[in-house]
Amino acid sequence: MVEAILAVTHAVGLHARPAATFVKTAKEFESAITVTNLTRGSDPADAKSLVQVFKAAVAGGHDVKITAHGSDEVQALATLVGLIEANFGEEGVHGQ
Repeated sequence: MVEAILAVTHAVGLHARPAATFVKTAKEFESAITVTNLTRGSDPADAKSLVQVFKAAVAGGHDVKITAHGSDEVQALATLVGLIEANFGEEGVHGQ
C-alpha cells in the first residue's frame, strides 16, 4: 500500500470536470484506490466512483490523502498525484 497527502489547488476541487477526470484516470488501474478529504475529515471514498468522489466534497484548497493498494499501486498513485499537481490539465483555474 502506498499513499500521498497533497493539496487540491483547482478552484472547484474534485467536482464536475476535475472529478470526472480523476475517476476516469483511477479506473485505468487494477489497484484499489481511495481518496480521503483530510480537511473535512471524511471517510475514504472509492476513487473509481464518481458518486463517492462527489460525496467526499473536496473543494479548492483542501488537503487529500490518496491511497492505492494492488499490483500497480505505485504507478496509480504517481499518476493521480501528477494529475492533481498539474491542475487536471486545466490552466488558469487555481483556487486561492
